[in-house]
Amino acid sequence: MVKVLDTVGDGGIVRPRHPEKVRLPDTPVQRKPDWIRVRAPSSPVYGETRRIVKDNKLHTVCEEASCPNIGECWSKRHATMMIMGDTCTRACAFCNVRTGLPDALDGDEPNRIADAVAALGLVHVVITSVDRDDLIDGGAAHFSAVIAAIRSAAPRTTIEVLTPDFLRKEGALEVVVAAKPDVFNHNLETVPSLYLKIRPGARYFHSLRLLQRVKELDASMFTKSGLMVGLGETREEVLQVMDDMRTANIDFLTIGQYLQPTRKHAPVKSFVTPEAFKGYETTAYAKGFLLVSATPLTRSSHHAGEDFARLRVAREKQLERLTIR
Repeated sequence: MVKVLDTVGDGGIVRPRHPEKVRLPDTPVQRKPDWIRVRAPSSPVYGETRRIVKDNKLHTVCEEASCPNIGECWSKRHATMMIMGDTCTRACAFCNVRTGLPDALDGDEPNRIADAVAALGLVHVVITSVDRDDLIDGGAAHFSAVIAAIRSAAPRTTIEVLTPDFLRKEGALEVVVAAKPDVFNHNLETVPSLYLKIRPGARYFHSLRLLQRVKELDASMFTKSGLMVGLGETREEVLQVMDDMRTANIDFLTIGQYLQPTRKHAPVKSFVTPEAFKGYETTAYAKGFLLVSATPLTRSSHHAGEDFARLRVAREKQLERLTIR
């Protein structure tokens, strides 16, 4: 089911979640194929995860972005924390996170995030955020504070950050890398030819360079990036993005099917088959990625903990091969 126009309520006042899209024409919504089916959440653990998130007054990308995997992940006590509020300063054509003018940063949020991570007993946590173009550093110092708080409250938990692009925020990337997350993720999202329509506030080569710069600052840090397919891209364009990513020395590639949140968002142009996803996975491994996750329901944070363990093993094997040579 796809909503015609999503709304949010603030103090009893209902307003559109995406005011910039209200006047856009409705786009057609295709029926999902059988291979894109998820069960409604029903596990008691799902309810417990939701309670911990709400008790700590936190936002999750699982809820805000209408992730189809929320039932599975929350039933395993996995939740991707979204920091710096629930309002984004960008207006991407694919995203269901609300847009508008964000509130001031909450200085206590890092501690509440850390408390929730400890309460959930997370082995691996993913921290993402809305874009905060209104902040001088794009929220980099807040990312750093969240990482430090988690290290203090849950020192055995590994940390993955999924950051905005820090466009025109000089020095911001260096602050986040200096905080030493275990994985630095920034999604390219789509192919360059679709950026103007799908991700108009971003710049493809800036995002690519951001990920390359992480490796220059800390060669040991794992880097990760993701693509959505089904937006009208060609296979050749996807393969070129893979080559661009490998040039930037990105370790881990995720590819998933784009799903349309509302009729006001970009339409699904095609549903990519599981066989085609398998082909992307095989090709990506041949191009040298340490790890690849490519399925219709793949999302950046889906199975992130298990994938991180596999990523470390893949690097160890790579180093062993290099040593033998």
